[in-house]
Amino acid sequence: MSLQISRQEALDLDAQDSLARKRDEFFIEEGTIYLDGNSLGPAPKAVFDSIDKTMREEWAKGLIRSHNTAGWFMLTDTLGDKIAHLLGAGDGELVVCDTTSLNVYKTLHAALSMRPDRKTIVAEGTSFPTNLYMTEGVTSTLKDVNVVLEGRDADRIEYLIDENTAVVMVNHVDYRSGVIRDLKALTELAHERGALVVVDLCHSAGVIPVDLHDLNVDFAVGCTYKYLNGGPGSPAYAYVAKRHHGKFTQPLSGWHGHAAPFKFEQNYRQGEGARALLCGTQHTLSMRALQSGLEVFDDVTIDELYVKGRSLSDFFVELVESFADEFGIGFYSPKDSSLRNGQVSLTRDEGGYAIVQALIARGVIGDFRQPNVMRFGFAPLYLRYVDIWDAANHLYEVMKADEWKEDRFNVVATVT
Repeated sequence: MSLQISRQEALDLDAQDSLARKRDEFFIEEGTIYLDGNSLGPAPKAVFDSIDKTMREEWAKGLIRSHNTAGWFMLTDTLGDKIAHLLGAGDGELVVCDTTSLNVYKTLHAALSMRPDRKTIVAEGTSFPTNLYMTEGVTSTLKDVNVVLEGRDADRIEYLIDENTAVVMVNHVDYRSGVIRDLKALTELAHERGALVVVDLCHSAGVIPVDLHDLNVDFAVGCTYKYLNGGPGSPAYAYVAKRHHGKFTQPLSGWHGHAAPFKFEQNYRQGEGARALLCGTQHTLSMRALQSGLEVFDDVTIDELYVKGRSLSDFFVELVESFADEFGIGFYSPKDSSLRNGQVSLTRDEGGYAIVQALIARGVIGDFRQPNVMRFGFAPLYLRYVDIWDAANHLYEVMKADEWKEDRFNVVATVT
């Protein structure tokens, strides 16, 4: 059999795509179909000149002066405000800094400092592992604080929130399935019961609409190297609602978070607003790369991107459905695109990792998550409908020829 939708139909959809122009702003090698933007976004073409200028002009010639003249020192804030505007937040509520893991640690401590009489952190048992690991780190420093998990201590997270809950930490989007949580309803419930909410936006920022003010969450964290295309190891961000400014403390009280860092005072005075979540010197080169990634969003809206992302993922689902049963492929993500972030995750009882590797060898790049999840991300800024058709066709051919059974595709690499 062949795909029930023709390749020409995909080309016709591309011809009607008002966002098609955005693909030209990214470097994507000929023959590569990049479906892993939910793990690492591709390079914006503007980043090459930006990094070159930062190296040759700002660093080589400007030297230390560039902290002022090139705005290095305040990139935490200027880029933070730019991300804040993408996420429905205001100036001064979000800073770019550190890693997601460190920001989880800081915001959990910050939330706990505001609820000193409460001793429970509520989280998801299926959370991205670093969030749970950092929660363990937090509780190791606060021996009277305990953690309860959805999926272990109760079927639903709502059942775990009570009068002893200090903070609820959740992912806006499940990293394996792409399922979107009803964050607004959960936050309302948590607040009714006196708890604060920390949300991880790693798999939602830049691909689905997020309005932090409307959601009314207290703290948020996220990475920038996925849908925001900031580059490998690009800095993360941390948000704190304006209503909480000046009302929390966090233990990583480094000099950049000081109220007056260049007074070099002996004792710590917490900075204003979200700057209180800063720690030490940040990574200027990575921030310049991130700046190029964020500038791509200047002439589009998240709503536009969301509509296209859903359409792309629906197209993929329709194509794969035509042969999924034949090859024992299941859908881990909901087929209803209103319930997910555009990511589509497939499953297969045997060979999931090898299937992904066989696709990568053909230029179709997705990734694999244990135990049997094949993930494909549909980032609307640079993907075309014809890419989706070609990817589905490659998957069909890999399965039809049992290509994935080759030994070379069954050697497990460090990064999957």
